[in-house]
Amino acid sequence: MTTPFYVSPQQAMADRADYARKGIARGRSVVVLTYADGILFVAENYSRALHKISEIYDRIAFAAVGKYNEFENLRIGGVRYADIRGYSYARNDVTARGLANVYAQTLGTIFSSGGEKPYEVELIVAEVGAAPEDDQIYRLTYDGSVADEHNYVAMGGNVEQITDQLKRRHREGLSLEEALKVAVDALSRDGVGEKRSITASQLEVATLDRTRPQQRKFKRLVGGQLNRLLGEVEPTGEAAAEEGAAEAAPETASEAGEE
Repeated sequence: MTTPFYVSPQQAMADRADYARKGIARGRSVVVLTYADGILFVAENYSRALHKISEIYDRIAFAAVGKYNEFENLRIGGVRYADIRGYSYARNDVTARGLANVYAQTLGTIFSSGGEKPYEVELIVAEVGAAPEDDQIYRLTYDGSVADEHNYVAMGGNVEQITDQLKRRHREGLSLEEALKVAVDALSRDGVGEKRSITASQLEVATLDRTRPQQRKFKRLVGGQLNRLLGEVEPTGEAAAEEGAAEAAPETASEAGEE
Protein backbone atom coordinates (compact mmCIF):
# COMPACT_ATOMS: atom_id res chain seq x y z
CA MET A 1 0.00 0.00 0.00
CA THR A 2 1.42 3.36 -1.03
CA THR A 3 1.84 6.18 1.44
CA PRO A 4 -0.59 9.08 0.80
CA PHE A 5 1.08 12.23 -0.51
CA TYR A 6 1.23 14.83 2.24
CA VAL A 7 1.80 18.57 2.02
CA SER A 8 1.93 20.60 5.23
CA PRO A 9 -0.66 23.39 5.58
CA GLN A 10 2.17 25.94 5.68
CA GLN A 11 3.61 24.69 2.40
CA ALA A 12 0.19 24.54 0.75
CA MET A 13 -0.55 28.14 1.68
CA ALA A 14 2.91 29.26 0.56
CA ASP A 15 2.37 27.58 -2.82
CA ARG A 16 -1.02 29.27 -3.23
CA ALA A 17 0.47 32.65 -2.36
CA ASP A 18 3.34 32.17 -4.82
CA TYR A 19 0.88 31.17 -7.55
CA ALA A 20 -1.23 34.30 -7.00
CA ARG A 21 1.76 36.66 -6.82
CA LYS A 22 3.18 35.39 -10.12
CA GLY A 23 -0.14 35.89 -11.86
CA ILE A 24 -0.50 39.42 -10.54
CA ALA A 25 3.08 40.36 -11.47
CA ARG A 26 2.34 39.59 -15.14
CA GLY A 27 -0.31 42.34 -15.26
CA ARG A 28 0.36 45.91 -16.30
CA SER A 29 0.58 48.32 -13.42
CA VAL A 30 -1.93 50.68 -11.84
CA VAL A 31 -1.07 53.79 -9.82
CA VAL A 32 -3.41 55.62 -7.46
CA LEU A 33 -2.35 58.89 -5.85
CA THR A 34 -3.88 61.93 -4.20
CA TYR A 35 -3.81 65.44 -5.62
CA ALA A 36 -5.20 68.78 -4.44
CA ASP A 37 -8.79 68.19 -5.60
CA GLY A 38 -9.14 64.44 -5.10
CA ILE A 39 -7.73 61.05 -6.06
CA LEU A 40 -6.18 60.15 -9.42
CA PHE A 41 -6.20 56.66 -10.97
CA VAL A 42 -3.77 55.85 -13.79
CA ALA A 43 -3.46 52.43 -15.42
CA GLU A 44 -1.40 51.18 -18.32
CA ASN A 45 -4.16 49.72 -20.45
CA TYR A 46 -4.21 49.27 -24.23
CA SER A 47 -7.91 48.32 -24.36
CA ARG A 48 -10.68 50.88 -24.80
CA ALA A 49 -13.44 48.41 -23.93
CA LEU A 50 -12.06 46.57 -20.89
CA HIS A 51 -11.40 48.75 -17.89
CA LYS A 52 -9.14 48.38 -14.89
CA ILE A 53 -10.69 51.43 -13.24
CA SER A 54 -14.40 51.83 -12.54
CA GLU A 55 -16.90 53.72 -10.45
CA ILE A 56 -18.53 51.81 -7.60
CA TYR A 57 -20.70 54.51 -5.98
CA ASP A 58 -21.02 58.27 -5.51
CA ARG A 59 -17.58 58.94 -4.00
CA ILE A 60 -16.02 55.49 -4.40
CA ALA A 61 -13.94 53.99 -7.20
CA PHE A 62 -12.27 50.64 -7.82
CA ALA A 63 -8.99 49.71 -9.53
CA ALA A 64 -7.54 46.26 -10.09
CA VAL A 65 -4.74 44.23 -11.63
CA GLY A 66 -4.64 40.52 -12.39
CA LYS A 67 -7.13 38.25 -14.13
CA TYR A 68 -9.92 40.24 -15.72
CA ASN A 69 -12.74 37.73 -15.19
CA GLU A 70 -11.89 37.45 -11.48
CA PHE A 71 -11.71 41.12 -10.63
CA GLU A 72 -14.71 41.86 -12.82
CA ASN A 73 -16.77 39.46 -10.68
CA LEU A 74 -15.56 41.32 -7.60
CA ARG A 75 -16.38 44.71 -9.14
CA ILE A 76 -19.93 43.64 -9.99
CA GLY A 77 -20.38 42.26 -6.48
CA GLY A 78 -19.17 45.56 -5.06
CA VAL A 79 -21.65 47.56 -7.15
CA ARG A 80 -24.49 45.32 -5.94
CA TYR A 81 -23.39 45.66 -2.32
CA ALA A 82 -23.24 49.46 -2.64
CA ASP A 83 -26.62 49.73 -4.38
CA ILE A 84 -28.40 47.52 -1.84
CA ARG A 85 -26.84 49.24 1.18
CA GLY A 86 -27.49 52.70 -0.20
CA TYR A 87 -31.12 51.83 -0.94
CA SER A 88 -31.72 50.07 2.39
CA TYR A 89 -30.12 52.74 4.58
CA ALA A 90 -28.71 55.97 3.14
CA ARG A 91 -26.23 56.83 0.40
CA ASN A 92 -23.76 58.11 3.01
CA ASP A 93 -23.74 54.65 4.62
CA VAL A 94 -21.88 53.27 1.60
CA THR A 95 -18.18 53.68 2.42
CA ALA A 96 -14.87 52.49 1.02
CA ARG A 97 -14.06 50.92 4.39
CA GLY A 98 -17.23 48.83 4.35
CA LEU A 99 -16.63 47.75 0.76
CA ALA A 100 -12.99 46.87 1.54
CA ASN A 101 -14.17 44.66 4.41
CA VAL A 102 -16.57 42.82 2.09
CA TYR A 103 -13.83 42.25 -0.48
CA ALA A 104 -11.40 41.13 2.24
CA GLN A 105 -13.83 38.47 3.46
CA THR A 106 -14.44 37.21 -0.07
CA LEU A 107 -10.75 37.05 -1.04
CA GLY A 108 -9.75 35.53 2.29
CA THR A 109 -12.36 32.78 1.99
CA ILE A 110 -11.30 31.93 -1.56
CA PHE A 111 -7.60 31.93 -0.65
CA SER A 112 -7.98 29.65 2.38
CA SER A 113 -10.34 27.24 0.62
CA GLY A 114 -8.55 24.10 -0.51
CA GLY A 115 -11.04 23.33 -3.26
CA GLU A 116 -10.20 26.10 -5.72
CA LYS A 117 -7.27 28.20 -6.80
CA PRO A 118 -6.77 31.64 -5.22
CA TYR A 119 -7.80 34.73 -7.13
CA GLU A 120 -4.91 36.29 -9.05
CA VAL A 121 -5.94 39.86 -8.26
CA GLU A 122 -5.05 42.92 -6.26
CA LEU A 123 -7.58 45.68 -5.68
CA ILE A 124 -7.70 49.29 -4.63
CA VAL A 125 -10.87 50.81 -3.20
CA ALA A 126 -10.73 54.58 -2.77
CA GLU A 127 -13.16 57.17 -1.45
CA VAL A 128 -12.79 60.92 -1.89
CA GLY A 129 -13.69 63.07 1.10
CA ALA A 130 -14.80 66.64 1.54
CA ALA A 131 -11.20 67.59 2.34
CA PRO A 132 -7.83 65.97 1.48
CA GLU A 133 -7.42 64.59 5.01
CA ASP A 134 -10.72 62.70 4.57
CA ASP A 135 -9.58 60.76 1.48
CA GLN A 136 -9.34 57.00 1.95
CA ILE A 137 -7.34 54.46 -0.08
CA TYR A 138 -7.40 50.74 0.71
CA ARG A 139 -5.28 48.10 -0.98
CA LEU A 140 -6.44 44.47 -0.90
CA THR A 141 -4.25 41.53 -1.81
CA TYR A 142 -5.11 38.06 -3.08
CA ASP A 143 -5.35 36.59 0.46
CA GLY A 144 -7.79 39.18 1.79
CA SER A 145 -5.23 41.35 3.57
CA VAL A 146 -6.18 45.03 3.75
CA ALA A 147 -3.74 47.95 3.93
CA ASP A 148 -4.76 51.53 4.63
CA GLU A 149 -2.61 53.48 2.18
CA HIS A 150 -1.76 57.18 2.28
CA ASN A 151 -0.95 59.55 -0.59
CA TYR A 152 -0.04 56.91 -3.21
CA VAL A 153 -0.02 53.20 -3.98
CA ALA A 154 0.99 51.00 -6.95
CA MET A 155 -0.02 47.47 -7.96
CA GLY A 156 1.16 44.92 -10.51
CA GLY A 157 4.25 44.80 -12.72
CA ASN A 158 7.39 46.41 -11.33
CA VAL A 159 5.67 47.63 -8.18
CA GLU A 160 8.85 48.27 -6.18
CA GLN A 161 10.37 50.43 -8.91
CA ILE A 162 7.15 52.37 -9.36
CA THR A 163 6.59 52.87 -5.63
CA ASP A 164 10.12 54.18 -5.20
CA GLN A 165 9.52 56.72 -7.96
CA LEU A 166 6.23 57.81 -6.40
CA LYS A 167 7.88 58.18 -3.00
CA ARG A 168 10.49 60.53 -4.43
CA ARG A 169 8.17 62.70 -6.51
CA HIS A 170 4.76 62.79 -4.83
CA ARG A 171 3.93 65.70 -2.52
CA GLU A 172 0.81 67.20 -1.02
CA GLY A 173 -1.13 69.78 -3.04
CA LEU A 174 -0.20 68.57 -6.53
CA SER A 175 -2.38 69.87 -9.34
CA LEU A 176 -4.12 67.32 -11.55
CA GLU A 177 -1.60 67.89 -14.35
CA GLU A 178 1.36 67.51 -11.98
CA ALA A 179 -0.07 64.36 -10.39
CA LEU A 180 -0.72 62.80 -13.81
CA LYS A 181 2.85 63.46 -14.91
CA VAL A 182 4.19 61.93 -11.68
CA ALA A 183 2.05 58.81 -12.24
CA VAL A 184 2.98 58.39 -15.91
CA ASP A 185 6.65 58.93 -15.17
CA ALA A 186 6.50 56.23 -12.50
CA LEU A 187 4.72 53.80 -14.83
CA SER A 188 7.27 54.43 -17.58
CA ARG A 189 10.14 53.00 -15.51
CA ASP A 190 10.98 49.42 -16.44
CA GLY A 191 12.60 46.79 -14.22
CA VAL A 192 16.13 48.20 -14.59
CA GLY A 193 15.11 51.82 -14.06
CA GLU A 194 15.28 52.92 -17.71
CA LYS A 195 12.49 55.15 -18.96
CA ARG A 196 10.18 54.20 -21.83
CA SER A 197 7.55 56.24 -23.62
CA ILE A 198 3.88 55.88 -22.66
CA THR A 199 1.29 57.82 -24.69
CA ALA A 200 -2.29 58.79 -23.88
CA SER A 201 -3.60 55.95 -26.07
CA GLN A 202 -1.89 53.44 -23.77
CA LEU A 203 -3.41 54.84 -20.60
CA GLU A 204 -6.68 54.59 -18.71
CA VAL A 205 -7.13 57.61 -16.44
CA ALA A 206 -9.90 58.63 -14.06
CA THR A 207 -10.41 60.84 -11.03
CA LEU A 208 -12.54 61.15 -7.94
CA ASP A 209 -12.88 64.93 -8.00
CA ARG A 210 -14.23 66.48 -4.79
CA THR A 211 -14.91 69.80 -6.59
CA ARG A 212 -17.51 68.34 -8.96
CA PRO A 213 -20.97 69.78 -8.17
CA GLN A 214 -22.63 66.45 -8.88
CA GLN A 215 -23.18 63.85 -6.18
CA ARG A 216 -21.13 61.40 -8.25
CA LYS A 217 -17.46 62.39 -8.15
CA PHE A 218 -16.03 59.87 -10.64
CA LYS A 219 -14.85 61.10 -14.03
CA ARG A 220 -12.84 59.51 -16.83
CA LEU A 221 -10.16 61.58 -18.56
CA VAL A 222 -10.06 60.78 -22.27
CA GLY A 223 -9.40 62.33 -25.66
CA GLY A 224 -8.46 65.99 -25.81
CA GLN A 225 -8.51 66.58 -22.06
CA LEU A 226 -6.05 63.75 -21.41
CA ASN A 227 -3.84 64.84 -24.31
CA ARG A 228 -3.73 68.40 -23.00
CA LEU A 229 -2.79 67.27 -19.51
CA LEU A 230 0.03 65.16 -20.94
CA GLY A 231 1.15 67.87 -23.35
CA GLU A 232 0.36 65.79 -26.44
CA VAL A 233 -1.23 66.82 -29.74
CA GLU A 234 -4.94 67.54 -29.58
CA PRO A 235 -7.17 64.75 -30.97
CA THR A 236 -9.46 65.39 -33.91
CA GLY A 237 -12.46 63.68 -35.44
CA GLU A 238 -13.37 60.42 -33.76
CA ALA A 239 -11.12 60.98 -30.74
CA ALA A 240 -12.67 64.40 -30.04
CA ALA A 241 -16.17 62.93 -30.39
CA GLU A 242 -15.21 60.19 -27.92
CA GLU A 243 -14.10 62.82 -25.39
CA GLY A 244 -17.42 64.63 -25.69
CA ALA A 245 -19.40 61.43 -25.24
CA ALA A 246 -17.41 60.46 -22.15
CA GLU A 247 -17.95 63.92 -20.64
CA ALA A 248 -21.70 63.88 -21.32
CA ALA A 249 -22.50 60.34 -20.21
CA PRO A 250 -22.37 59.37 -16.50
CA GLU A 251 -20.46 56.30 -15.40
CA THR A 252 -22.74 53.24 -15.39
CA ALA A 253 -22.80 50.34 -13.00
CA SER A 254 -22.39 47.88 -15.89
CA GLU A 255 -18.97 49.18 -17.01
CA ALA A 256 -16.22 46.56 -17.27
CA GLY A 257 -12.51 46.24 -16.21
CA GLU A 258 -9.29 44.72 -17.66
CA GLU A 259 -6.44 42.46 -16.70
